Amino acid sequence: MAGTNYSQGKLTPENYGRDHHPRCFSIFTAGGGIKPGITCGETDDFSYNIVKDPVHVHDFQATMMHLLGIDHEKLTYKHQGRRYRLTDVHGHVVKDLLV
Repeated sequence: MAGTNYSQGKLTPENYGRDHHPRCFSIFTAGGGIKPGITCGETDDFSYNIVKDPVHVHDFQATMMHLLGIDHEKLTYKHQGRRYRLTDVHGHVVKDLLV
């Protein structure tokens, strides 16, 4: 997740750390089948809310696994007797990001 210029709680000389925000994240990707020179998605002027073309984390993970040659729907692990996927029951490859 991307850090913001906000802090949790009261801002004091002892508590001045940056906060992580809950609604969006920023990732730089290059090479490996990613289309060069594009931006996907957009936040508001405060980098707090998504205002255009959101990409869910499951979609991003499905896309990265696709680029690695892994079918995200077949990559499962067993936990407490149930088969799970990294992308849960969601996840679609974001084709706009691919060359």
